[in-house]
Formats: sequence, structure tokens, C-alpha cells
Amino acid sequence: MEKFLIFIDAADDAAMYPVSGLLGMTVAGDATLLIKFGSSIGSGGTDGSAADIITVTTTADKELVVFKALAKAIADIGAFNSEKFLVVCDDVNSVFAHPDILSCTLAIDS
Repeated sequence: MEKFLIFIDAADDAAMYPVSGLLGMTVAGDATLLIKFGSSIGSGGTDGSAADIITVTTTADKELVVFKALAKAIADIGAFNSEKFLVVCDDVNSVFAHPDILSCTLAIDS
């Protein structure tokens, strides 16, 4: 069964991706992780390179800690209970997969 990652940055702005759609995760600078997925709206751009990018803001100098913790949490989805999803960032309800995640921003089909 597929596992999913959930990101919510506002009351009417949320995204859920299958783990299989994860293209990569990058420490992009101080307090910033970029998580890239294949385009959820399917436009693919003119050259097929369109993607959704989730920017995750972390506590300063904790990017690699969060980076590694997310990798472990993704690998462990569903290992200890029946949940097949991981809420990585929910700004609305202040639910985060790691205590050093502060917020997220969704850029769909960027």
C-alpha cells in the first residue's frame, strides 16, 4: 500500500503526495529545506520538467537534523501503526513531523 506525505500551509492550501512521487530533498540554505515532487496537476511544463516544490522552514542551523529525521520518518511510515501517511507540516494546527520544523510553503507546478 502506498504511503503519503501531507503539507498544509493555510486553511485552504494543502497538498498530499505519494512517497513514490518524491523526487528529492535539498538543504537549500540556512533554515530552508526544499522537497520536490512530480507535478500534482500534471502539466509537466513544455519540457516535462515541471514539479511541485515544498519549502520547509526550520530552526536555524537544524536543517540537516530535520533532513535526516524526515528521511527516517518517511522510511518508518506505518511501521508502528496503521497510518499510511506522515503529516510533515501543518501550519494551521501546528503539527510538525519534527520539533525543528517551523512552517512550510507550497509552490505547485513550479
